[in-house]
Amino acid sequence: MPQAVAVAHPTSDTPALQWLALALTPGLGPTRARRLVERFGSIQSVFHASLTELEAAGIQAVSAQSLGTGRSRELANDEIGRATAAGVSIVALGDDAYPSNLAQIYDPPLVLYVRGDPAVLCRPGIAVVGTRHPTPYGTGMAERLSCDLAARGLVILSGLARGVDAAAHRGAIAAKGKTVAVFGTGVDVTYPKENSRLTEQILALGGALISEFPMGTFPAPQNFPIRNRIISGISVGVLVVEAAEYSGTRITSRCALEQNREVFAVPGNVTNKNSWGPNTLIKQGAKLVATWEDVWEELPVEVRLALQPAGGAESQSPETASLFADDSPLGPHEKKILALLKADEATQIDEIVERLEPYLSSSEIFAALFELELAGKVRQMPGKNFVKSF
Repeated sequence: MPQAVAVAHPTSDTPALQWLALALTPGLGPTRARRLVERFGSIQSVFHASLTELEAAGIQAVSAQSLGTGRSRELANDEIGRATAAGVSIVALGDDAYPSNLAQIYDPPLVLYVRGDPAVLCRPGIAVVGTRHPTPYGTGMAERLSCDLAARGLVILSGLARGVDAAAHRGAIAAKGKTVAVFGTGVDVTYPKENSRLTEQILALGGALISEFPMGTFPAPQNFPIRNRIISGISVGVLVVEAAEYSGTRITSRCALEQNREVFAVPGNVTNKNSWGPNTLIKQGAKLVATWEDVWEELPVEVRLALQPAGGAESQSPETASLFADDSPLGPHEKKILALLKADEATQIDEIVERLEPYLSSSEIFAALFELELAGKVRQMPGKNFVKSF
């Protein structure tokens, strides 16, 4: 796993420092900054451009002045000093350590400030988001599902907010798994304060705290919707657990759809206002989630193969993280088919029938496959190919 490129020397004129300088340039922003780089052909060319050339590029005068006079580079050097003193790494767009998923979204942050292990950002992860005022059911589902998914190697991403976010982080911690908190403040400003202990546990287990905002940034309300695109952008999918009609979770789920990420939702009581978000997403085509298997079976095969299950670390509650009763025991027909199928290689229906012909009729095989699909044990791929979900 690649290690972070931490800009440590205040006079080093590396691409990482230059991206940081662009991020700190007044009046620029991520989208204009990337367009500026595209216009000049490279980030190095931006910093070699004259003031006249910068002004002709169509950026604000204050931005051109900051870049042309070297003020942006000075701001970056000062910021590096603060980050280094706080033990914070800076990962810039284009670095090997920059999450590839995040780099593919429409407006990726130019830099990420990282406390903890930057390598965890490049591992497959699921975002778990929801209301700040969940019901006990919502809290329990967020924590248990996060625990079960983290136990199987998935990184749990969330925003450290009260409610569902905090429950998701706690679930990953309970599984001794990795979790990443995306801040809407500077990475050195924990908000809310009550979650300070949670951040310590995240770091102790090899997770990370990240932000695109400069060191010391206070919790301004407008920053939190902005950071939501990062939560969904890094992940392979977003799981929504309780969200009212007007909430930040709607922004995250919309970002996920725009970024072509999988969207999952835990259904809720239709009389509860917090069920509006997930129930509406399910009506619109989101995957209904009752257990961790519902998320797992939607992951790309290469992701599932890359994960290393921790084994036995899933939630120990006597109640399963599910809306349904415990799975009934498999019948003999289902067991035969399950023993034949693989999780990393699809088997065509004709091969299944041929190999099981001495034991089962074709109608028995079709019926058993249907039952296995309903139970979430088997997944049908295009062309009547089947794989074991787990």
